[in-house]
Amino acid sequence: MELIVSFLPLFGIIALVFVYVKNVWVSKQEVGDEKMARIAKNIADGAMSFLKAEYKILSLFVIAVAILLYVKGTFEVGSNGLVALSFVIGAICSALAGFIGMRVATKANVRTTQAARTSLGKALEVAFAGGAVMGLGVVGLGVLGLSGLFMIYQNLWPGQENLPMVLNVLSGFSLGASSIALFARVGGGIYTKAADVGADLVGKVEAGIPEDHPLNPATIADNVGDNVGDVAGMGADLFESYVGSIIGTMVLGALIVTDGYNGLGAVYLPLTLAAVGIIMSILGTFFVKVKEGGSPHKALNLGEFGSGFLMIVASYFVITAMIPESVEGLPFGAMGVFYATLAGLIAGFCVGKITEYYTGTGTKPVMSIVRQSETGSATNIIAGLGVGMMSTAIPIVLIAAAIIISHHFAGLYGIAIAAVGMLANTGIQLAVDAYGPISDNAGGIAEMAELPKEVRERTDKLDAVGNTTAAIGKGFAIASAALTALALFAAFMSTANVKAIDVSQPVIMAGLLIGGMLPFVFSALSMNAVGRAAMAMIEEVRRQFRDIPALHAALEVMRKYDSDMSKATDEDRAIFDAADGVAEYEKCVEISTQASIREMVFPGLLAIAVPVLIGFIGGAEMLGGLLAGVTTAGVLMAIFQSNAGGAWDNAKKMIEEQGRKGTEAHKAAVVGDTVGDPFKDTSGPSLNILLKLMSVVALVIAPSIAMEKDSITAHNMETLTSTEQVVVVEAAEGSADTDEKTIIIDETEIDKSTVETEKVALAEEVNNE
Repeated sequence: MELIVSFLPLFGIIALVFVYVKNVWVSKQEVGDEKMARIAKNIADGAMSFLKAEYKILSLFVIAVAILLYVKGTFEVGSNGLVALSFVIGAICSALAGFIGMRVATKANVRTTQAARTSLGKALEVAFAGGAVMGLGVVGLGVLGLSGLFMIYQNLWPGQENLPMVLNVLSGFSLGASSIALFARVGGGIYTKAADVGADLVGKVEAGIPEDHPLNPATIADNVGDNVGDVAGMGADLFESYVGSIIGTMVLGALIVTDGYNGLGAVYLPLTLAAVGIIMSILGTFFVKVKEGGSPHKALNLGEFGSGFLMIVASYFVITAMIPESVEGLPFGAMGVFYATLAGLIAGFCVGKITEYYTGTGTKPVMSIVRQSETGSATNIIAGLGVGMMSTAIPIVLIAAAIIISHHFAGLYGIAIAAVGMLANTGIQLAVDAYGPISDNAGGIAEMAELPKEVRERTDKLDAVGNTTAAIGKGFAIASAALTALALFAAFMSTANVKAIDVSQPVIMAGLLIGGMLPFVFSALSMNAVGRAAMAMIEEVRRQFRDIPALHAALEVMRKYDSDMSKATDEDRAIFDAADGVAEYEKCVEISTQASIREMVFPGLLAIAVPVLIGFIGGAEMLGGLLAGVTTAGVLMAIFQSNAGGAWDNAKKMIEEQGRKGTEAHKAAVVGDTVGDPFKDTSGPSLNILLKLMSVVALVIAPSIAMEKDSITAHNMETLTSTEQVVVVEAAEGSADTDEKTIIIDETEIDKSTVETEKVALAEEVNNE
């Protein structure tokens, strides 16, 4: 195990080598005919133009924040100006993870379509390979960046006494990752849903043409959105959770001194688990294979579960090797830490399965929405809201159980290590998740290229599984966000010397209420942004349908034959073919790009500015209340919105599979799906990052607002150990500058009667014991 700890960055390099090999393999697959290549190029160009525009804005943000962090770190006790370097590297790694995933996803989509012309198994292999590049790229960059910086900083500031400063400087890496993740999630979510809503409402409802039809000007923007939202956005989301959980655990691990590893076994453990998780994720990718007529779902599950089982076995040996059987701060020693890790893994899996139940095709909750679509849009929306609200119950109970169990076995460190355990297999989890939008794009390309029916059937089969894996991925991301935020929250309290959050204190209650309000305001900002961008998209699509003669004529032909062009006469077919490529796709791409870049700025700045203002104006305890409020409300809102949106989406798909396109029930379901789209792909997932980012910001500023021993409030004094109370009391009595009523500690006056009261209480406690 000493060898693994010594070469932790090597595991990140192994993951990136695997990424390179898979990327080369995907690039060598056949693209297909000229029309397919042209469509794929439009999608890739649109995706890259969005990333360039987004990163141009974010580079200015990164530079500005890095300067502020350098100034703060330079003049702050317990920190250093190099926190700015950590921030910049974290931001670059997060952006690079999104870029790598986007590039390979836009390569893999058309190659998956071409592979589907031969077999389902080959198509799955290509799509999953593209997803694996995203998944292993995220974990590779995370482990390489964190372990590399940690080793560099330890060499610069060696010794146990410098460890708090090392970890504070390292936490800048998580802040950089979180900042980019939030902008990527919000911007990508606004982009994809503006295009999706515009394409659906005008194309499917008004014009009556199929989804992903080449006559729809918004269809390229819609397919681009799948990549910027579900590939780059989800990748940045889980990258941020991944590094956040590791750093939170390292900060708490610094309070636990082990026998080996220079006393830093508890600090190195999360990094080691993440490194081993890379190997298990790579092994899991080899289990994902399916034959013609087989089930892609079973193949993906085999990869995930196989990797998960291997990780459980490996975790046992890693933890028992690095944590002693008996150590101060861990009541159950190594086995307690293992049980906490197991609790995180099981909770993550169970939340994913519950999410699948509430959002999966054919399940009871989704069927209830299908039935209520018969009576119109209003009942469809009421049913979807009800399903989303009810779906919060079991996941919250599971997350609460994981928190209680992990805390019982390993204290606050146990909660943090449970988050690491849940995210240890991020490589394979994200590979399965990123496979979904690649398959969705493959189906869109098959539709636009007018490929044979069996090709679309194969891509639809892959896409249907992708919808389920995406729903599970969202549930997994929410559960991991809750535990990661709690781990970061505990690390903040430790660093800021906040021993308890007493809601009976007015200042703390005020912080709690403000924190609970933020997820609602944040959701409103992102939902309204989607609405405004979608309006512009709808107007543009209507304009093109109305003002471009060839497009207008082709739509009339399609209506004439109810979208079945196999019945068209040669003359009508010629009119239809003349409209191929006439739609001005680039204008719709431009609308989504500009809207998403413009609208993402304010929500992102809000998430960073609020904890800073509350921390410096209201103090560490009020900031603690804020974090408690935003975590509680944020997790609930994220589950509700993601599951409601997923259920609406699959209810619409069920009606379409029943051959009832164009019916009143289908129109109602499309409206419900349109409402649910920003729920599940914009505001819901963005909340995961909001609550983690605010915790990371609090952790970074914690040394600046940390409470001194002499200013600890009464309710916090009660939570101190007897030893800590004696230190405070003796420090007060030892002050030379006293009068009859007050004692002065570090220039702060304390009422002498308060000290006497604390001494009496302590004496009574000792006598009782």
